[in-house]
Amino acid sequence: MVERNRFLDLLAHAVLLLGVAVVAFPLWITFVASTHTVQEVVQSPMPLWPGSHLLENYHAALFGEGSGGGSHAPVGRMMWVSLVTALAISIGKIAISLLSAFAIVWFRFPLRMTVFWAIFVTLMLPVEVRIGPTYQVVSDLGMLNSYAGLAVPLIASATATFLYRQFFLTVPDELAEAARMDGAGPMRFFKDVLLPLSATSTAALFVIQFIYGWNQYLWPLLVTTEERMYPVVIGIKQMISGGDAQTEWNTVMATAILAMLPPAAVVILMQKWFVKGLVDSEK
Repeated sequence: MVERNRFLDLLAHAVLLLGVAVVAFPLWITFVASTHTVQEVVQSPMPLWPGSHLLENYHAALFGEGSGGGSHAPVGRMMWVSLVTALAISIGKIAISLLSAFAIVWFRFPLRMTVFWAIFVTLMLPVEVRIGPTYQVVSDLGMLNSYAGLAVPLIASATATFLYRQFFLTVPDELAEAARMDGAGPMRFFKDVLLPLSATSTAALFVIQFIYGWNQYLWPLLVTTEERMYPVVIGIKQMISGGDAQTEWNTVMATAILAMLPPAAVVILMQKWFVKGLVDSEK
């Protein structure tokens, strides 16, 4: 039996509280700045407690009301673009990865492992490496300033394909034999057996890929030149003016808080499935 040491318990809690404070303090400053006027935000020292302009600042951010320098695109529209892009990327990655892993594991065809390694090798070619030719293809297809241009080049995922392949390899062959004896075809086996078994892994991947799609910056920066197609991450950058023009930091901070809400909601709502998909070994 291990005896509990009160001093070590207090030390552990102190370290945890310190870690929470380090993470939470910038978020608190961001929220406080979003509730003050721009004059109060830029003064020194900046207030550390919320002000009385919360509704005014968030209304200005959501509907694109402002008089300072930088972009004044409505944040509501930018969040919609980010939501559609993140959902398209996450759902598209999962769908393509499921089907590709299913084909590699359960079908026997020539050069099967060569195809798998060809997919796997693309892990060494992230978007930043192939961004030039990818942009050229998207431009030639007329997909600039479109949802397809934002999402389609980021849909393929070697990581998700690899994870699904490793999971499918653990599924007993007896399940496939039983399904075949019951008259189920390959797609029926995929839909009725493999999909339910991989539900927790799919949920974990959805959370990861949704946040990945929501936080995209470099690719949208290249393929969007119109304010109506700015994702919210790009919108925050465009709201910060250069030169002598005044940046409305209170609106920028309100936008940053709004941009954090959807990913946080996805993580909170799917936390149980997310954790289970990462640690569950009873497949």
